[in-house]
Amino acid sequence: MKLFIAALGTETNTFSPIPTGRAAFLEDLYVETGASRTSDHWFAGPLKVWRTMGEAAGYAVVESLAAFAPPGGPTRQDVWVDLRDRVLADLRAAGPVDMVLFDLHGAMVAEEQDDCEGELVAAAREIVGKGVTVGVELDLHCHLSERIVAASDVLLTYKEYPHIDVDDRARDLFRLCDDARAGRIRPTIAVADCRMLAVWRTPNQPTRGFVDRMSAAEGRDGILSLSLAHGFPWADLPDVGAKVVAVTDGDPDLARATAEALARELWEMREATTDRLLTLDEAVQVALDPPAGVTVLADVSDNAGAGAASDSTFLLRALVEAGATRCAIGSFWDPVAVRLCREAGLGARLALRIGGKTGPMSGDPVDLAVRVIGIQADAVQTYGNGKQPMGDCVMVEAGGLHIVLNALRTQVFQPSAFEQFGVSLTDYATVFVKSAQHFNAGFAPRADRILHVAVTGSANPDFAALVLPRAGRPLWPIVADPFA
Repeated sequence: MKLFIAALGTETNTFSPIPTGRAAFLEDLYVETGASRTSDHWFAGPLKVWRTMGEAAGYAVVESLAAFAPPGGPTRQDVWVDLRDRVLADLRAAGPVDMVLFDLHGAMVAEEQDDCEGELVAAAREIVGKGVTVGVELDLHCHLSERIVAASDVLLTYKEYPHIDVDDRARDLFRLCDDARAGRIRPTIAVADCRMLAVWRTPNQPTRGFVDRMSAAEGRDGILSLSLAHGFPWADLPDVGAKVVAVTDGDPDLARATAEALARELWEMREATTDRLLTLDEAVQVALDPPAGVTVLADVSDNAGAGAASDSTFLLRALVEAGATRCAIGSFWDPVAVRLCREAGLGARLALRIGGKTGPMSGDPVDLAVRVIGIQADAVQTYGNGKQPMGDCVMVEAGGLHIVLNALRTQVFQPSAFEQFGVSLTDYATVFVKSAQHFNAGFAPRADRILHVAVTGSANPDFAALVLPRAGRPLWPIVADPFA
């Protein structure tokens, strides 16, 4: 038996000013073969799972590309074509295979291709034919097209946001696909369109209960797998929006009914799962008059994980002008400022221009007199069971603020983004993180409270204000009732 595995992903914000080219992959994750043995990147985790499980089950494993780029704007068409063709060439070279497993994001858009993952999986199906089992694991912030569903025998998404279950879902996918290949099950897939744009934070009720009920139903009464594809709202595409995926054992009617029932349940929860977001002024007031303990405030609008630049200065400028103290903020994507601080050296004092370099949604640069209080070369953060590079990082002090700057654009995942400089979260009354939800896994156990802030940014959380003419159907909350 032969198993073919590959991983390819990025998350495309069609409103982002940041092009995604070749360097974005090379600097983050790009391993032509063997990432399951050599890479500690979190996106290579499923490849490790599939190699281990595949070899234990007697498969000869053929491993292709593992590539991931930070979320940003559309991928250059020539870069996408090269990535796609590399994977497909490896699949052809592998000869007859019995099973194909893809670790994909699901929201990758190229300059001339809205549905990169659908194109890849459909092309793979053409190569291997109908008799080979094809399984796909997707990030839950994906766009589900009819093309990728039709080309897959089993398709599932992560269940958790933050994504703490990437490897667990890889195990689920292997087991289901192995059973399908052996004829022990006959998977059938149905998708229900929720027609919703929203953020569902899975640690919080009532979303927590919804996810738990999905998990409890799996493996019972013919239901093999259930997924809520949250969707990625910042993309003007036909398949934008949340969808429910149900995989059943040879029962398409059950799959359809189950997906539709879950979609209705999600719709009924819409008001209870809508975030309360602080304004800029409210967030600054928290910093000026903080409650006891450590308060973490997330700048969701400038979240690099949603394709934003992570160099927005609106909050920074307001905190500086208000005279906030015992406050940390980061991480700002500013390779120029990082370079200047490294050249100046630890303990140096210098005039530094921070952020505001990418475009109007980043605000104007902030000029500060700073002291360099920390320097880290090639920093990394833990993300799930793997790592995410930050590049060279520095921490600077300006008045009562500690500011983290990094050279590789990424969101904040863990307290280590700050604590790598010898500080502790408890040193601060307020900590502002440029992230939307992934930080929660590391910060929630140690913070006294977590708040979310909406300011100007290319990941605007006001979904009612999004302009999505290509969506092709009404979506809530742009319209009050998308099913009317």
